[in-house]
Amino acid sequence: MNKDITFHINNMAYTINVTPDMEKELTKYLDLNKNNDTKDLLAAYIRITQEYSTFKNDVDQISTKLARF
Repeated sequence: MNKDITFHINNMAYTINVTPDMEKELTKYLDLNKNNDTKDLLAAYIRITQEYSTFKNDVDQISTKLARF
């Protein structure tokens, strides 16, 4: 079931509707209970991008190994 979550970034509120899994991922690096600044938002973006890149490389390696069969 989707739910609305609100982030405060530079004293502005941003409300988005997300699934529970997405909420878990978004709140891993951004705190819902405080005013985050642009630096916090950028750091969260970089961390999530780094996780994605690592995951993508792992999947590519597995795909390459599977293609040999």
